Amino acid sequence: MNPSSSLLLALAFLSTAAPAQEIFHGCGRAGDATSSLVQELNRLKNRYQPPDTAAFDSSVNLARVVKPGNDENRWNDSSGAELVGFVYAVKEGGVETCNCHATAPDGRDTHIELVLHPLETQGKKRVIVEVTPRVRAAMNAHGVDWSTRALKKLLVGHWVRVRGWMLYDIEHADESENTNPGARGNWRATAWEIHPVMSIELLSHP
Repeated sequence: MNPSSSLLLALAFLSTAAPAQEIFHGCGRAGDATSSLVQELNRLKNRYQPPDTAAFDSSVNLARVVKPGNDENRWNDSSGAELVGFVYAVKEGGVETCNCHATAPDGRDTHIELVLHPLETQGKKRVIVEVTPRVRAAMNAHGVDWSTRALKKLLVGHWVRVRGWMLYDIEHADESENTNPGARGNWRATAWEIHPVMSIELLSHP
C-alpha cells in the first residue's frame, strides 16, 4: 500500500457519495439485533454516506471528548466531527449484531484507539474510532486498503486526523470512565466515538 496515495483517495472519498449499501453481504443496516433500540444504534453505526460539511461540529476535539464528567448528552449523533490524536493501538472488533455476527476479519469493525499524547497508556484515557465493513469495502473499491492489518501497520505510533460521524455507543457506557467513573473494568474514556470513520490522514505532528 502506498500511504500517500491511499490517504489522498480516502480524503477525496469524504466529499463524494458512497455507493448504496443498505444491504451489505446480506446484512441490513439494523444488523441482526432483536431490540428496537439496538437496531437504531446499528443503523447509525452502519451509515455509509459521509456527513455534509455543514453537519460538522467544530467544537469537538480530543481534549473535550476525554474531559471528565457524565457526557451522555455532550455531543450529537447527527453531527460529523474531526479528531486529531496519537494512535495507541489498532484492533479487530468483536462479533457484533451490527455486522450480523460476521466472524471473518473483513466483516468486522476495526477499532482505532486514540490518545492525547504518546506517553498516555491508561485505557480509561483512550477514545475509540471505528472503521466499518461498509466503508472498508467502499475504500477498497477505490484501491485503498483499510483492512485492520493494513491500518495497524500504517497508523500505530503516529498522529492522525480522522473524520466521520459522531456516535454515542450506549453498549459501552458501563465500560467508560466518563459514565462509570472509577470502575475497574473501564478500558475507554467515553462511549462517544467517531463511527464510522470516513477519512484518515497521517500527520507529522499534532
